[in-house]
Amino acid sequence: METAVVEVDGSFGEGGGQIVRTACSLAAVTGKACGIFKIRHSRRQPGLRPQHLAGVRALAQLCDARLEGDQIDSRELFFRPGQDRARHLMVKVETAGSITLIIQALLPAIVAAKTPVTVEFEGGGTDTSRAPTLDYLEQVFLRLLRRVGVVAEISVARRGYYPKGGAALRFQSGSANLGRIELLERGALRRVTLTSRASEALARRRVAERQIEGALGVLGTLSVPARSDFEYHFSFSPGSSFCAVAEFDNSVIGASSLGAPGKMAEDVGREGAAKLADQLRESACLDRHMADQILPYLALAGDRSAATVSEITSHCRTNMWVIEKFLEGRFEVRERTITWAGPARRGGAR
Repeated sequence: METAVVEVDGSFGEGGGQIVRTACSLAAVTGKACGIFKIRHSRRQPGLRPQHLAGVRALAQLCDARLEGDQIDSRELFFRPGQDRARHLMVKVETAGSITLIIQALLPAIVAAKTPVTVEFEGGGTDTSRAPTLDYLEQVFLRLLRRVGVVAEISVARRGYYPKGGAALRFQSGSANLGRIELLERGALRRVTLTSRASEALARRRVAERQIEGALGVLGTLSVPARSDFEYHFSFSPGSSFCAVAEFDNSVIGASSLGAPGKMAEDVGREGAAKLADQLRESACLDRHMADQILPYLALAGDRSAATVSEITSHCRTNMWVIEKFLEGRFEVRERTITWAGPARRGGAR
């Protein structure tokens, strides 16, 4: 018997590609088919873009899904997951489409399946605008998930920047043991780490070192000294990235920034450091970007999983709305604490 299709309005709330990624990811988790309409309705270029297609097709590989509408500029998409689960994926990404966003789309379905998966990426961008940088993904996102039972690793052969991309890397996730999440008190600040990356073409201008110098000018008054690391590497397009990470007893927060033509390297470092400094003035366990990224895991971890966040963004509220369409339960928001209330809290059986 055909199951009902979960219908998702892609223009709701923030109305971006995150709706597509979360909906298809949770369709893979639950086995429920979904139909998404009005995709990116209010954007300058509405409909699916290459980076969204890459994520959807990777998820379809993972769960043997049937797709309809998976083409550039499509404003409607149908995703029906199958029964099989792949253990090894080969994902090709055109130009500089974000690899980190694809990993974030795949991981909830990998975690729910509780089986190890290896994903090989060919092409795409590791450090692109409107997406987590690769260092943020490794040093904040994956490090936090490791604290709650999700183990994953990334091996980088080549980084990719706009416009050519051309990254090459391997993502490996082991079987997860996701228990109830409680990220409420971050504890004492233990260390701050600054990571600066730049392509070899920028080495003569000392771009990687200068990004750190700019950051230290902002963070020099911290009670905990900042440790720094810089690296130059080959890439098809010149580019640079910077990531500042603060580790606490119970949590990790971070901020990142990207180089751009005409942008001083010192300003790249100052920008990332200033973002981290703003987060350090808060007391929440999670920074503003992790606020929406943690939501699927709060819901999958079960009743009363909770986290404190520095800000409830429009991305965050939109992601809550999508998740509640697929999973039995709802989010409760009190000030800056987000809690997942499972069926038992609503009178149902667990």
